[in-house]
Amino acid sequence: MDVTRRVTMRVLLLPGLAVLLFAFLYPVVVTLAAPPDGDPATVARETGALLSDPHLLPVIARSIRVAVLTTLICLLLGFPTAYLISRAPARWAGKLLALAIFPLMLNTVVRTYGWIVVLGGNGVVSTVSQALGLGKVQLLYTETAIVLGLVQLFLPLMILSSYSSLSQQDPRLEDAARGLGAAPGRVFRQVVFPLALPGALVGCTLVFAGAVTAFTTPQLLGGPRERILSTLLYSRVNVSLDWPSASAVALVMTVLVLAVAALSGRLSKRGSTTS
Repeated sequence: MDVTRRVTMRVLLLPGLAVLLFAFLYPVVVTLAAPPDGDPATVARETGALLSDPHLLPVIARSIRVAVLTTLICLLLGFPTAYLISRAPARWAGKLLALAIFPLMLNTVVRTYGWIVVLGGNGVVSTVSQALGLGKVQLLYTETAIVLGLVQLFLPLMILSSYSSLSQQDPRLEDAARGLGAAPGRVFRQVVFPLALPGALVGCTLVFAGAVTAFTTPQLLGGPRERILSTLLYSRVNVSLDWPSASAVALVMTVLVLAVAALSGRLSKRGSTTS
């Protein structure tokens, strides 16, 4: 019976694996290793040139900085929000969770244009600043604007990932810790957060990967001066038509995402063995 079930499961997996292989993995490998008008040697040479170009290294550093800041802010905002939702009464938890993920239903361009209205030279922030006598504030087309837009974009992912772990915790563990004399802050640090660490790490991985590869929000909020890897990739493909160089940029982005995913997996295993 078990053998038959395993065979059936493998047969059912074949169509999905075939689609994944030929519709996703194969194009990605070809694009990274052997793009049009290029070969693996050319991509390797372009990658070396990218990593040694003093004009492009700040772009890589900015991309990492923006992704890390976005991830940290999403964690600081999303994890407590997910905790409050998971501890809310059942009749409110579903409504609060739906409210938290509602931004995912809105188009990315629409949400980004909302930030343009808020952060522009005549936007809400600048108007309030002038009313307070602080002068005109121009946050649009800055790194700060990119981070704000990406935080709004990916915060629901962090909330969902953290909620999936927090909702499975037994609240009686917190009661037991408080009964033993632990302060609320210590309960959160030593009981709640370690048990929910796998979900938080998944959220961090998703947010970092999304922030590194996002294009629309950095393009609209950062402008041509605050370039990151995704906007550089766009210009190499659609402006310069330099496919080998574009593959080098994509390769760097892929390595960054895989490195963070590997680090997240290692931290998750270490956290599970410690707990």
